[in-house]
Amino acid sequence: MRKTKLWIAFLCCLSAAAVYAPAQTRPAGLWTLTTTTTWQKSPYGPGSAGRPANGGPHKKDVCLTQEMIDQWGALLPQSHGNCKIENKVDIPSGMTANWVCTGRMSGQGALKYTWSDVRHAEGSVHFVGSILDGEQTIPVEWTTQETAVFKSADCGGVQPPPLPPSGR
Repeated sequence: MRKTKLWIAFLCCLSAAAVYAPAQTRPAGLWTLTTTTTWQKSPYGPGSAGRPANGGPHKKDVCLTQEMIDQWGALLPQSHGNCKIENKVDIPSGMTANWVCTGRMSGQGALKYTWSDVRHAEGSVHFVGSILDGEQTIPVEWTTQETAVFKSADCGGVQPPPLPPSGR
């Protein structure tokens, strides 16, 4: 019986190490982020100049710091006004959280990021809320799909984005 308990404890520790080991080896540095946003409820009509629209993938280089890896384990959405991360939950090879926004854009998004290996990640944000346009409140809903691929340990001239506030 005692050996069984020791084996169960050993296997639990081994499983925990397998889940958290990738977070410790993910490299900080320059990542290429490919993002595609789809509007389920756009705040503006089709063809409006300068307004959001569904589009193809957009690539951007992002500097991921060690602090981002340690605190979030993921590339997070760029902060839009008063947005913060709440209810972060670590899952095997990733994390989930709520992206809560107040102010001109208000609402809540569901975040999910997973790592297929230490140099590749996928994520999504599904946001439902509203945007204040003058005195009119317009409902919005959008989904963003992202992939991230490690490029280099050196970020070069790319500055890391600010970390979003945590509302844990």
